[in-house]
Amino acid sequence: MTDKIYTITQLTKELKELLEGSFSKIWVEGEISNYLKHSSGHRYFTLKDQGAQIKCVLWRWQGNSLYFEPQDGIKVKAFGQITIYEKSGQYQLVVSSLQPAGIGDLELAFQQLKKKLAAEGLFEQAHKQPIPRFPERIGVITSPTGAAIRDILNITKRRAPHIEIFLWPVAVQGEGAAAQIARAIRGFNKHKLVDLLIVGRGGGSLEDLWAFNEEEVARAIYESELPVISAVGHEIDFSISDFVADLRAPTPSAAAEMAVPDTIQLLERIDELQQSLVNEIESSLIESNRRLEEIGSRYGLKRPMEIITQRAQRRDELNRLIGLHIAHRMESLSTKSHAMFEKLEMVSPRGILKRGYAYVRHENLQSVRSFKQVALDDKLEIIFYEGGVESRVTRIKPEILRGIENAENRS
Repeated sequence: MTDKIYTITQLTKELKELLEGSFSKIWVEGEISNYLKHSSGHRYFTLKDQGAQIKCVLWRWQGNSLYFEPQDGIKVKAFGQITIYEKSGQYQLVVSSLQPAGIGDLELAFQQLKKKLAAEGLFEQAHKQPIPRFPERIGVITSPTGAAIRDILNITKRRAPHIEIFLWPVAVQGEGAAAQIARAIRGFNKHKLVDLLIVGRGGGSLEDLWAFNEEEVARAIYESELPVISAVGHEIDFSISDFVADLRAPTPSAAAEMAVPDTIQLLERIDELQQSLVNEIESSLIESNRRLEEIGSRYGLKRPMEIITQRAQRRDELNRLIGLHIAHRMESLSTKSHAMFEKLEMVSPRGILKRGYAYVRHENLQSVRSFKQVALDDKLEIIFYEGGVESRVTRIKPEILRGIENAENRS
């Protein structure tokens, strides 16, 4: 028996040192209860099982790295240091890492966000916009060095080379990727340069694709006034972006095929419709003449020349009506064909030039799509709908689009 008398503070400190010295950092598994996220950002909760419970604290700087949001009733595995909170004398676990038990933290975060956004109505079909059938300009939000942009460019060049592709380069994985993607969506909507957007990337792991499961990307897609095709490169699983977008494509290549009409197939379809109408008219003529001959032959055997003459007159009248019918149908066909050809002409390279655009190229015939492709004193050819001019670069204006936008805002 010792005569030493401890103060409460001394006893608590010695117990704390003893407890912390006996346990290194440990894993503890239990169910969350009494969960509270303080205004400071720190999280306080209790972990419990059937026989006991322990207080836990997760500091703000540790909690900010969580993919999921802890909730009462979730079973988790917590890693941290056992210590004593001296003011209350209670022992507690200072958590440095928190994981769902039995399910990945990314999967749980996905389920939580999906449930939240679905409850807000972000996935409802009523909010979906139609994809333009004949777009002239398509905005693509993806990595400038990935396979996705190469696939989209190749398919567009093959199916409809007159369509312009505008790339907004972004990081598609890692820290800050979601913010870049959301900023690009809002940027395209602000400038109104394109008819629709393709947002996506090639395949990867769930963690690689996580930027497309972030809430800020989902809300940017939902708020977009431009139709959005989500093209995250996975065939089976869906991302949050897929649920919010106006159209989901399994891969970037599939997105390009959905967005870009095949002009060759359209022309072939027009030819098929023309031939079908011609065949229908010819069949109608043949059948009408056959019936006329049959009627004339049948009654001609029973009647004198008077009836034959009447039938001949009737036949002439029918032929006249048939001729009018043919002329009307052919005129209708011509009008429809002319309208379709006019629409195709509008989206052809010459049609684009006719509307006031110009085509710029170097002396070596290389196309110029960006100010980055020219240097001072370069000699350029500018081709208009009628004729062209040669010019020399005296000044490069990277910010000309911002200047136009500022002028519009001042007006």
